[in-house]
Amino acid sequence: MADNETRSSSTPGWLIAIIVIVGLVVAAFAFGLVNIDQVGTGSMPKVKLETTAGEAPKFDVTTAKIDLGTKQESVNVPTVDVGIKEKTVTVPTISMEPAKDPNAKDK
Repeated sequence: MADNETRSSSTPGWLIAIIVIVGLVVAAFAFGLVNIDQVGTGSMPKVKLETTAGEAPKFDVTTAKIDLGTKQESVNVPTVDVGIKEKTVTVPTISMEPAKDPNAKDK
């Protein structure tokens, strides 16, 4: 380990300070050290809004002319010749003999 190694707390100091301040304020109200009484009434401010009609800007747009179509063109295309050759191979087979009817008479 290094000689000048420092360790830091996982809880920042400012967080602890805020918690202490909030605790002191709550304690002041709880023990009656602070008493707040409303002595007057309040009212919302009055707001008057006037508007006039607006107008969107106008634009004159000129675009390029684009034509889509087709034309005949010669290109080199690779070809593949596939030939057929007969070859003898071993394939699986299945044979089946019907079951004998036990009720049938021997002929």
